[in-house]
Order: sequence, then structure tokens, then C-alpha cells
Amino acid sequence: MSVPDYLQCAEDHQTVLVVVQPVGIVPEDQFFKIYKRIAGVSQVSIRDSQRLLYIRYRHHYLPENNEWGDFQTHRKVVGLIAITTCGSDKEWPQTAERFHGQKEVYGSTLYDSRLLVFGLTGDIAEQQRTDVAFYPGFEDCPDVEKRVEDFVESIFIVLESKRLDRATDKSGDKIPLLCVPFEKKDFVGLDTDSRHYKKRCQGRMRKHVGDLCLQAGMLQDALVHYHMAVELLRGVNDFLWLGAALEGLCSASVIFHYPGGTAGKTAGRKPSVSQPADAGKRHRPGALTANGISADTSAEIGRAKNCLSPEDIIDKYKEAISYYGKYKNAGVIELEACVKAVRVLAIQKRAREASDFLQNAVYINLGQLSEEEKIQRYSILSELYELIGFHRKSAFFKRVAAMQCVAPTIPEPGWRACYKLLLETLPGYSLSLDPKDFSKGTHRGWAAVQMRLLHELVYASRRMGNPGLSVRHLSFLLQTMLDFLSDQEKKEVTQSLENYTAKCPGGMEVITLPDGLKLPPVPFTKLPIVRSVKLLNLPVSLRPHKVKGLLGQNMSTASPFIYSPIIMHNRGEERCKKIDFQWVQGDVCEVQLMVYNPMPYELRVENMGLLTSGVEFESLPAALSLPAESGLYPVTLVGVPRTAGNITVNGYHTSVFGVTSDCLLESLPSVKSSGCLVEVIPSLPRLQLSTSLPRSAHTPQPMSKEELSSTVSVQLFNGETQQVTITLENIGSVEIETLELTSKVVSTKEKVFGEFLSWELEDALSHLPLKPGQAVTLTVSIKVKLDFSGQENLLQDLNDDGISVTGLPISSPLRQVLKPRSESKPMSSDHPLGRMIIER
Repeated sequence: MSVPDYLQCAEDHQTVLVVVQPVGIVPEDQFFKIYKRIAGVSQVSIRDSQRLLYIRYRHHYLPENNEWGDFQTHRKVVGLIAITTCGSDKEWPQTAERFHGQKEVYGSTLYDSRLLVFGLTGDIAEQQRTDVAFYPGFEDCPDVEKRVEDFVESIFIVLESKRLDRATDKSGDKIPLLCVPFEKKDFVGLDTDSRHYKKRCQGRMRKHVGDLCLQAGMLQDALVHYHMAVELLRGVNDFLWLGAALEGLCSASVIFHYPGGTAGKTAGRKPSVSQPADAGKRHRPGALTANGISADTSAEIGRAKNCLSPEDIIDKYKEAISYYGKYKNAGVIELEACVKAVRVLAIQKRAREASDFLQNAVYINLGQLSEEEKIQRYSILSELYELIGFHRKSAFFKRVAAMQCVAPTIPEPGWRACYKLLLETLPGYSLSLDPKDFSKGTHRGWAAVQMRLLHELVYASRRMGNPGLSVRHLSFLLQTMLDFLSDQEKKEVTQSLENYTAKCPGGMEVITLPDGLKLPPVPFTKLPIVRSVKLLNLPVSLRPHKVKGLLGQNMSTASPFIYSPIIMHNRGEERCKKIDFQWVQGDVCEVQLMVYNPMPYELRVENMGLLTSGVEFESLPAALSLPAESGLYPVTLVGVPRTAGNITVNGYHTSVFGVTSDCLLESLPSVKSSGCLVEVIPSLPRLQLSTSLPRSAHTPQPMSKEELSSTVSVQLFNGETQQVTITLENIGSVEIETLELTSKVVSTKEKVFGEFLSWELEDALSHLPLKPGQAVTLTVSIKVKLDFSGQENLLQDLNDDGISVTGLPISSPLRQVLKPRSESKPMSSDHPLGRMIIER
């Protein structure tokens, strides 16, 4: 035998092997459809015996493996089901001939065979035959399962007769010597009459009968025969067959202790009459035996005595494998025994001992294996390590299998298979392809191995002809492994990324692989690293303010205050809390980011802008060039809100090394932010004020935050009058429809009185509404009128008060969010207001 069956498990020793093969031309999909139905008949309850026969189906089986059928009977092909198509009666003789030719391949071991013919109708199809079943088509064959059950029963009859025939002790008859293929030449010329030879024949036959009993559902008898065989074969040092007898003993004991099977959940066995769920606790009077007949207590005691304990099973497996190891040609048997032992140990949760068996399996030399067989071997080793919980070891062998798919000796390397296997190794190396799993700050696994694996994914995806996939994996490598890359590696990875993105730019779309796996986008949150995000207020001259006189009327609609002792702390809500200033529709708004460049060279960010939601927002992208390993560096991103409402700054977008990234603040736990939600109010008018007076040398601070001062100077004598021309220009985009002018005298002394200012607004109001770009002028008369009678030291006081060098601050309130006043005229209640205050 050269090809091991890695799916073998201990309970397979009680199965009979049936090969299902196509004969002639059969569509592959139709063949496997019928094969699946046939394979569904995996256990058949034999009538009148209450015994179960288990069947193992294969659609491909090497005839050379069949030659080991005497050594272990479950390796012997005892049944053949052939599937064929036949269109007419003329084709039938040729089809029948092919079927007979197929039977001859396994002829020496076959108990029975069946031919399923599809597509033939007519006289031949109407003939009743035992070994042939005719069906009009692949869709019209309702009784396939019933035919298979009848076929299995016929196999059982032959099996039972062989068991009875060989189990009967015919004294005087010469017992034949059973051999494995490579032994036959060694026994030529041996003395067949020696006691040693006869004991060897007896021991091997006992072991063979044990196999037949196990297949026939006679578990108790099988245990007895195996024990006898072990004693006989140990006495003559027949190590190969002694190993087989010990393995048979282990298999029977495993079947007894683990009736659900050891092959895993998918191949688990159904509870049956002969295998009840509590089979491991059957040491009680009146329990069912393997053949379903209630037995006396002595039989149960006998079984308990013959059956190995779970610990002994492993010891005997070790002994058997050590005997197999003495024979170079028994490598396949040794390997399969290791695999069976591992499956038992996995159920017993003895992972460390299981790993010893697997380690032994790795070093078993099976001669020249094809590349496909090597891939299969490493894949199965990987699955077995996974079964016992050795995830990293499992990933290692899976990766070896992946590399084997593209070995230099393969004429057409299988890069797709390599890539698929590499993906399956990721969990074993604590690696996920979702960048969110790496944002929590704690790195799991060996970074050096993970980087190597990611490089292999990049290379495999490139060889598959999928540059977009290469870009995604390389982006992931750069984003998640940046802290572990040396300066030289950073340069190499970014250079490779730029080369790839020149052909296929990277984006934020989800990549779906053919097998359904989705690769999430990889935003470059570390290129550059953002430490804080701050929304900036508008410049002082552009900030909107509510008019105090208009606030009162909203008090009645304010929501009631509700006290709650429960304070919910939520970082997300805190980050997105509303800011206490407003932005204005149509005005440029700014957000300041503090960033730094972790790379050992200058980092160019081609396109950096804001990501917002809530209102229509025009982001004005910026291009950055950050020096190598710079400290915190301020970057201001700007944009213009085009509609009113509440706007939320969700994050920023960048374009680095040809990869476009959308970086959301919620996925950046280390970013400090004072809030990211701000109200955008409708556009307000903008008014520019200029006067005919010269500007004052000293500029006093505005008397309130709602005023902007423009200070001009004028010097007058008592009783003198001067005209001041004030020009108002609409420099905004909204019409000014209402103009209001008020004045007040500011003095710390109450000795000054009288009205200094007077004006006429009719002419100016006639020019309203003032369209954007238009200007209007109005004249203000300044008349000084002071009464000095009876006021001693007034001049001194006035000089102390600075009135002799009077400045006239002309100030304009900031843009206001206005609501209609109750005393306003209805016609102007909804209009924006331009307002000027002249102060003295």
C-alpha cells in the first residue's frame, strides 16, 4: 500500500467496504447524485438477527490496497455497485461486458455486486434480474435505497458464512498461512510442519476471524478471538500480525466505549439496537449484547474482562505502532493507526499524548509521494492538530500544505488553492483580516510570523492575477503591523504598495472572495496618526448671536426640566455632544486636527478632507506634506455647509500611497474631541460699515461680545455741529431689508446731558432692500450742547473723563439670529436686520 486513508477511524474496522464506480460514460454530477443516495445507506439492520451491518463506501479505491484484505478485512472490497448509462438494446451487451470487466478488478475479494442501468427501456429492461436494476432516468429511480439494502443483506449472508466457516475448529485440517503482499517471498521454502509455523498460522487465522466477527456485529466474540490471537502471535514473535491483533483489540474496545464514533460529529453513528447510547455502562444483568440477544451475566463479565479500558486502549495502540514501525512496507498501516489513536485521544481530551502520536506520524516515511498526496497529508495533519486544540501547530501544517501547492516541481502551480489554504491558517496565528480587531491596543500572536503570512497572501493574490486583493492585504499589513516594521521594512512595504496602486488604486469597498469570505476595508488611521479633533468657531466678525430682546418669547415652549439620578457615561455620546457655537450656511468652517507622521520619511497626504453627515457639506480637500517622525502638527480642514440643520463631523478621509481611506472618529479611541455636532443656521446678511471721520488712535475693547467696534475721532467745541457720512455696504449674499439706528451716550459722570446725535433715515430706507454688493449712505449730525452754568470744576472733570478728546466709537453688532419682535412691524418681522450703533 502506498496511499493512506487519512479519514480512517477505529470504528471503520467493523465496516464492510463497498466500491461505487461509473462504468462507461456517466455525467459526473449525476453520478455523485446517485452516489450520495447510496452512501446514505450506511447501516442496515439485518432481518431475524437484530444485528447491524455498517457499510463504508468509496468511489475510488486502489486495487493494490485490496491485497491487504487478509491482514485487515475492512480493507477488502466485498461489494461493487456499478452505475452506467445505456441508450438502446444494442448497447446492452457492451455495457454488460464492461460491468464484468470491472468485477474482475476486485474479483478475488467480492462477495456480491450490482449494476444500476439508467436510460434503458424495452424488453431487456423488463427482465427481472438480481444483479442488475434498470431505471428510465436519473430522476426516476425511487427504490435505489431499497436495492442497496437488499444488496447489503446479501453481503451479510456471505460474510456470516465465511465467519462461521473459519471460526469452526476443524481439527486435522491444515490452517492456511495468511500473508501480506510483501511477506509471500519470505515464506517460500519454510518448514510447514514445524510447531512455530503452525502457531503462526493459528494466530493469524484467529486474528482474521476476530475481524470477521467484528464486521458481522459479534463484538464479544471478536474480543475473545483478538485476545487469543495476541497470545499466540506474541509467542512466535510475529510482530506485524501481533500489531494488527492489538489494533483489532483496540478497535473493538473503542466501539464498545464510544458508540457515537470517533470520526467527529459529521460521521457520528446513529444509536441502534446493538449500539445503545449507554453502551459504556452495560455491565448489568440482562443488557443487550452485540447481536442484540439478551445475555446472561457471565457474558457481560466476560466482555468487561476482555474489553480494554480507555487507558489500556492507548497503551495497546502505542505497542501496535511500535511493531508496525519495524517494517518499512507497513508505513501506511502505521500512519493510519496513529491517526486512529489521535481521534480516540481527542475524545478522551488527552491532547498532549495525541500530539506525540501525530509527531510520530509526521516522520513516517511513505516513499515517493506525489505533490497531491503531500498536500493531502499535511492538510490532514493540520485538521488533526486542530481537533486536539493545537491551533498554531495546525496552522503551521496548513501553511506547509499551501506552499506545497506551488512547489517548483509542479508544472502548473495552484495559486488559488495556495491562497485558500493560507486564509485558513489565519485563526491559528491569531490573525484576522478585520482591522477593527487590531484597534483595541493589545496585539495577540507573533508579529513576525503574522507579517510573513501576510506577505505570502500578497504574493499569492498577485500570482492569482488579482492586484486589488494584493493592495488590500498590503494595506492591512501596513496598518496593523506598523509598530513592528523596521524603518527599512516600512520603506519597502510602502514602495510595493505604490507600485500596486499605480495599476489598481485601493478604496473602501468590501472585497468578496469566491468562497464567500468578505474582506473589510482598511482605513489608514496611522498614516498620519490623528491625536485630537477640534471644531473651530467662526471668526469674530462672522459669528452669529441671538438678540437678547428676542429670547423671551421662546421660554414658553422650552421643554420641562426632569431630574434623573442616573447618569449614563458613554464615550460615544460625549464625543458627539453638541457644541455651544453655531456655523452659518454658506460660510467657510474649520476643523483643526493635531496629527503626526510615524514614518521615517516625509509623508505626503494627497487628499485630506472632512467626513460629515446631517446637512449638505462641501469639503475643500487639503494636501499635506508632513516631515519624518514629526511631533504633533496642526492641520486645518475646511468646508462649506450648503444647507441649514445639525451637522456631525464623523471623521476624515485621506489618500496615501494610492489608497483612499475613510477614517471614522468612533473607531479611533485615542482621539480627543470636545464634540463633533454643531448647528448650522441659515445664511445671515453681512454689513460693512465705513465713515467719513478719521480712525481713532486708540481702540477700546468692545463693551459686549455682541459688538464689533470701529473707533473714529472727532473734536468739537460746545455748540458746534458736524456732519458724519456713514456708508453701509452689503458684502454678503443675503438681502438686507430692515435698517435700525440707535445711539447712546456712555459716561461715568452724570453731569453731561443732552442729545448729541441726530439723523434722518427716510432716504436710506428708501434704498431697501439692499441687495448683495449695493451700498447706502446716511448722514448723522453731531451737535455739542453742554450747559456749564452752576457746574464747578466741570471742565476739569470732563478733561479727566477724556471728553475733550472725544472718540466716537461706531460699532456694529455681529450677525444675529433674529426672531420677530412683538413691537416690530409685520412687514419686517421675517427679514434679516442690519443694525448700527453709534456710541460716545
